[in-house]
Amino acid sequence: MVRRMTDSEKAEDKGERIAKVLARAGVASRREVERMIEDKRIAINGKPLETPATLVTSLKGITVDGNPITEVSQTKLWRFHKRRGTLTTHRDPEGRPTVFDKLPEHMGRVISVGRLDMNTEGLLLFTNDGELARWLELPANQMLRKYRVRVHGRVDEKALTKLKDGATIDGIHYGEIDAKLERQQGANAWLSVAIREGKNREVRRVMEHLGLSVNRLIRTNYGPFSLGTLELAAIAPIGEKQLYEVLSGYFKDAPQAMGADKTSRDPSKWAKAKKETSNKPGAKRRQQFKLAHGDAGKPGSMRRPRGKDTGRGDSSEDSSPAKTNRKITSGKAGAKPVVVEQADRSAASTRRHARDDTPKGRPPKGQARAVTASKGTPNRSASGAGNKSQATRSKGPNTRGRK
Repeated sequence: MVRRMTDSEKAEDKGERIAKVLARAGVASRREVERMIEDKRIAINGKPLETPATLVTSLKGITVDGNPITEVSQTKLWRFHKRRGTLTTHRDPEGRPTVFDKLPEHMGRVISVGRLDMNTEGLLLFTNDGELARWLELPANQMLRKYRVRVHGRVDEKALTKLKDGATIDGIHYGEIDAKLERQQGANAWLSVAIREGKNREVRRVMEHLGLSVNRLIRTNYGPFSLGTLELAAIAPIGEKQLYEVLSGYFKDAPQAMGADKTSRDPSKWAKAKKETSNKPGAKRRQQFKLAHGDAGKPGSMRRPRGKDTGRGDSSEDSSPAKTNRKITSGKAGAKPVVVEQADRSAASTRRHARDDTPKGRPPKGQARAVTASKGTPNRSASGAGNKSQATRSKGPNTRGRK
């Protein structure tokens, strides 16, 4: 089972390096596994390993700190909203809180993709595949990291523009940095910063080089993954479809984890957005109306087809406002039918009724007198008051005559 790495074995491709196998199994990153081997923490069949140059063909008999490796699952990735004051490490000699302390147990063995400083907050990725973590961390893969930075001091925008050419600080060269000023608030300012290398304390050191002191640092994006609306200290898994789509460059050539169940993935069977169908509400009714009336307007609509009896378009019909109805009279037998055009009476009838109507705002004479006479009698109707006043005027002379 266990073999030393030799040139002949490399050529025959028998087994894989144990550091790579354990990293893919989610034990730790490849570098961390090599350190664990140096500390005699990894053993095979009870015998501690002496070198990471060991090839294995399965996980059988391999133990880490005396615990066997079992139940290797397929590659998974999680988003985590890191809070300030926590360390990105599995163990802290001083007993300070770490990001691994309160992770759900169902996640199993996971490692972080890169690290965030103790006082840095924001997006942190977890995975159960050490090879994926290494692939995401490599500068060659150009994973863009975006930050929002609050600094103390007056920002020189010209100095920020020069960071696109990189910067060398204390003998360490930092690649292209895209930094922009969002707003200046008194002695503080908010910046947006994007980097691709992710070297240790890169953002803080570059800001200090510009004479600015960082008092808050939030990572919002890591490659194609964003923090979004994820609540503080919350964790959310990334769906398999999204994972295999946005990281196709890794999964195209990545071997399956040793000991994991073999699964076949067919992207064509993944759920896709529903296509719009023609079976919308009322589609059948509209289709039947179209078959019955040809190019006529839609049922229930006041709109008429363009160019038909509307006076618009290239219609050869009469464009006068009043429609004409063609009536065919038979006449004598054998004679040609006579076409008689009759004006539609609807328009004329409408105009006649419009002339008969009383102008808007001018009430009838009787009503006007009633309203005038009803002044001072608010509790009576206008018509009643008018009738009583007329009666009073008619009785007046007779009463005086009797006296």
